[in-house]
Amino acid sequence: MLSLGKLLDLTLAGREPTEKIQLTAAGVRLHWLAEGALEVSPLKAEDAGLDLLLSAGLHGNETAPIELLDRLLQAIASGELRPRARILFLLGNPEAMRRGERYVEQDINRLFSGRHEAVSGFEALRAGELEQLAANFFSLAGRERLHYDLHTAIRGSQIEQFALYPYRDGCQHSARQLARLRDAGIGAVLLQNKTGITFSSHTYAHLQAEAFTLELGKARPFGENQGVNLSRLEAVLRDLIANGSVGEDEDLSGLQLFVVAREVIKHSDGFQLHLAPDVENFTALPKGFLLAEDIAGSRWLIEEEGARIIFPNPKVKNGLRAGIVVVPTASL
Repeated sequence: MLSLGKLLDLTLAGREPTEKIQLTAAGVRLHWLAEGALEVSPLKAEDAGLDLLLSAGLHGNETAPIELLDRLLQAIASGELRPRARILFLLGNPEAMRRGERYVEQDINRLFSGRHEAVSGFEALRAGELEQLAANFFSLAGRERLHYDLHTAIRGSQIEQFALYPYRDGCQHSARQLARLRDAGIGAVLLQNKTGITFSSHTYAHLQAEAFTLELGKARPFGENQGVNLSRLEAVLRDLIANGSVGEDEDLSGLQLFVVAREVIKHSDGFQLHLAPDVENFTALPKGFLLAEDIAGSRWLIEEEGARIIFPNPKVKNGLRAGIVVVPTASL
């Protein structure tokens, strides 16, 4: 197998390869672009016109998706998987990966859409680099653009695998893309209603890619992901790589759709979230429940029918989101 197929090993070791470009026996091109960044180009005659960005490791302790990308890249480098799509593999936060921690100084997945320019530090520089790598990759005209940003969650979830579909003004969500996620084992999709500051939000809003954040189970250390079943997602990604097409199915049977009712923003150190520390994502919230309190008498009372909570985290920095209240929807 080509040495560039060992992107994960190189990244964890903090090493740079001697050869930056290698070709498989079939002529597939592997190109090391930067630490944790490798571009795969199929033979021109076999290129189906899909540009597929696969990112993982923006949070360094979310290892199951990193291992999944490692398997896919090794299959390509060995010749076992022959791509018809251009692919950019990105391991988002190499230093946090090496430490086995969520981040080094700050959450990199809250620093996109230019937000990194207002702060300093390792993650801010890396967010800017990731934006540039993505922009370069998606710069070719007339091609289909798709980005999956793969994560695992801090906490458990009553819907184990789910996706967040970003928002772009004037753009309708795609049933074809959602059907593909359902086939990949995604049980629910949150349709967002404003532009965000995550990596997938950036590529969707600013680079015109179909983009999703995928939450794929609970975060575990490297080598301990036997309980995270990514077999359906891996099969779908292999199909995308080998065929370079998303498909035409728009049947969303079996997929739960949610929309954001409101975000809970932490404004001060006095913020209180009235949920158990181990509460799971998609836990139901009854009407009248006092969800949170903050300074100046701020209170979040649940008024919505069918409300659920995702990403509750009272430890975020002031000014950031400490949870999202979502409700089911029947339409895109």
